[in-house]
Amino acid sequence: MQRRQFIRRLGLGTVASAALALPSWAGERRPLRWKMVTAWPRNFPGLGTGANRLAEMITAMSGGRIRVKVYGAGELVPAFEVFDAVARGIAQMGHAGAYYWKGKGEVFQFFSAVPFGFTAEEINAWLYYGGGMELWRELYARFGLIPTAAGNTGVQMAGWFRREILALEDLKGLKMRIPGLGGEVLRRAGGTPVNIPGGELFTALQSGAIDAAEWVGPYIDLAFGLHKAAKYYYYPGWQEPGSTIECFINRQAFESLSSDLQHIVLSACRAANLEMLSELTARNQQALETLVREHHVVVKPLPEEVLKKLKALAEEVVAEIAAKDPFARRVYDSFSRFRTQIAAWSAISIQAFLHARSL
Repeated sequence: MQRRQFIRRLGLGTVASAALALPSWAGERRPLRWKMVTAWPRNFPGLGTGANRLAEMITAMSGGRIRVKVYGAGELVPAFEVFDAVARGIAQMGHAGAYYWKGKGEVFQFFSAVPFGFTAEEINAWLYYGGGMELWRELYARFGLIPTAAGNTGVQMAGWFRREILALEDLKGLKMRIPGLGGEVLRRAGGTPVNIPGGELFTALQSGAIDAAEWVGPYIDLAFGLHKAAKYYYYPGWQEPGSTIECFINRQAFESLSSDLQHIVLSACRAANLEMLSELTARNQQALETLVREHHVVVKPLPEEVLKKLKALAEEVVAEIAAKDPFARRVYDSFSRFRTQIAAWSAISIQAFLHARSL
């Protein structure tokens, strides 16, 4: 072999070896820069920080190939315009709760929280293994979006009240911040539901513009300072027993990704789903102790007669939604069938164990 040919071949081999050593994405010109718009104030504990963690996970897991920047409510778009912003491609991702979009269709609310519906464990089971996710994707596909579960609050509190709730009559005329299906249940019980962004909640409650407000639970409620605006803190969170926090993705942006990046984005959302629930479960009791011991908050259960009435009204509301269109009926049937099945197991597993542990 001539010396010149040998050198040429050696050079080509070196280049080929170097190419093999590079990551598969090295040929991409620059990292993808995605925007995530949220319905929460920037860096707000639990919800806002949950969005931040999800963005960080996607960035890290992708090796920086996708770099996600988070925008709090009002920074790029208002809280209740997040859905439309992602559908129109203003941002690639949105972080919110599906019940905020009930104006587009009441069936949306099934994918966030249903009064007296699923706990966090149960709704995850329905979404991932009970057919719920397929229905959710079918619904959001109409808007060019891909939905994912990216967090869960666990069982919430019933809310903060400026006056005591001793009987059904105390709900009449009550002006309360409560979104989704819970708001319609309250309306039928004689109250007035109000849906306002979280950033406006404290001022509205403190000023008396509203008489009560449900937000999430002790950890997040303490950070909001709601104990400074109302004295009575009621449980259980009948209206949101296990609220899914969603991350929805612009379909065109998602489908433009390579297969491995698509898996990274979806896997990060699954991890974020677990992360938020774990954090809130750990921190709620600590915050509750602070509320009671340091701020002298009065923690009370809702009267049984009130809960029974609210449950009956909730069943009416959900059944009426199912009767409005065929897709809502499909979602309702899937939800109801799975709830019946899972309730039988929950009764002899977690419910029975918690009872035994309290003996």
